[in-house]
Amino acid sequence: MSVLLPNAPRYAARLNAFKIGLPGKPTAEDLVRRAATVDGMNAADLNYPDHFDHHTPEEMARVMEDCGIALNGLAMRYYTDPGFRLGAFTHPDAKVRRAGIDITRKGLDALAAMGGNLMTLWMGQDGFDYAFQGNYREMWDHTIEAIQEVCDHNKALDIAIEYKPNEPRAYALMPDIGTTLLAIKEAGRDSLGVTLDFAHVLYADEMPAHTAHLIARHSRLLGVHLNDGYGKRDDGLMVGSVHPIQTLELFVELERMGYAGAIYFDTFPDHGGLDPCAEAATNIHMAETLRTAAAKLVDDPKLAAAIAHQDATQSLKIVSTALFQTSQ
Repeated sequence: MSVLLPNAPRYAARLNAFKIGLPGKPTAEDLVRRAATVDGMNAADLNYPDHFDHHTPEEMARVMEDCGIALNGLAMRYYTDPGFRLGAFTHPDAKVRRAGIDITRKGLDALAAMGGNLMTLWMGQDGFDYAFQGNYREMWDHTIEAIQEVCDHNKALDIAIEYKPNEPRAYALMPDIGTTLLAIKEAGRDSLGVTLDFAHVLYADEMPAHTAHLIARHSRLLGVHLNDGYGKRDDGLMVGSVHPIQTLELFVELERMGYAGAIYFDTFPDHGGLDPCAEAATNIHMAETLRTAAAKLVDDPKLAAAIAHQDATQSLKIVSTALFQTSQ
């Protein structure tokens, strides 16, 4: 059983991955209990409404407490309802948009009932597939208005926008960090911020540490989804398996920013049939390895000097020494 100690790093994982190998139709409680068997896994995000089919928010809170798992937050999931296929906040039918807002408000109520304070909005269904399909002005206005109403429902709760270039829609309304920060500025709500998903950032042709800096500069970094991929889609590969240097740079930037939130492993062991517990343990091992290296680099004067001169040859030597324990 995981135990959340004071000042311990908080690690969470995609709960649905833990369905692999479980008989029948496992409940959210089954998934939490299995995740808790992974050494170092001490937090979890629940999807709303998916993970509340068999348990009330209060029941899930008790399950998590019993397992020694802290609630990192809830994440809205609209895609399971075919009624939102054309969008939750961008749907052309005002009744459907109202339903999208209302279910989000219910999710916020569930979050508050569990004693949590972070709701993540991934609006993958809000977008378009064809030219001349949508009214861009109306879709944008409706989304900003919906976000404002969601924020105003309970101002004590934080709302994080998790952007992604596409999928399931061919074009997402908020596909990158610039567009997302623009939306946050227009919405004008103090409770808003961003969840940075490493694979989404790669997919958007961005550099993760640079993106984290922009978030801290113009908004708030409320969540970090760590994974990896080849930048062509949302691969959800294990941490550091493809881009270890970029992941290390992100950890250095997070340290400089003073980020103290959870690291959520949004990885997909189910795609390749991996043992989800072994995969989660490897993610924790990689994250700890990279964090150890980042701690050596964050105040390294030689690295600071190399960066000041944009000397990539020297910085790579220093970084490789910290990461691979080689001599310069």
